[in-house]
Amino acid sequence: MRNTGGCLCGQITYETRAEPMMTGICHCKNCQKQAGSAFSTLAAFQKADIEFTGNLSLYEDSDTDTGSTVSRYFCGTCGSPIYSAIPSQPDMAYLKTGTMDDTDGFVAMFHCWSSTKQKWVELSPDVPAFPQNPSG
Repeated sequence: MRNTGGCLCGQITYETRAEPMMTGICHCKNCQKQAGSAFSTLAAFQKADIEFTGNLSLYEDSDTDTGSTVSRYFCGTCGSPIYSAIPSQPDMAYLKTGTMDDTDGFVAMFHCWSSTKQKWVELSPDVPAFPQNPSG
């Protein structure tokens, strides 16, 4: 299934050529600040399975709890976050699912960094929650 999406102003668009490899919700403080919300909803794709149009801007977020630098790609015009990438998975892109044109099929497989979630956010007991990264 193809997913399409883009930024608020329309200068950045994308189309995926595959289903997401995983979906999740990150509650880390950096994702909260980057999203301007309580968490960030993500869908992982191979970079080769996404075609972007427009010029993405990049912020290298090195002040992270893991010590790894997160590459945060966004629209330089409207500021919409588009995707994140991490050094340990250079071929992966973690799309911000709020930028997808159709989000009806989004179902989180897990929550990560639940140890830093906003106190007023309630997590479903049916979705696994990890205090940090699932692998960490």
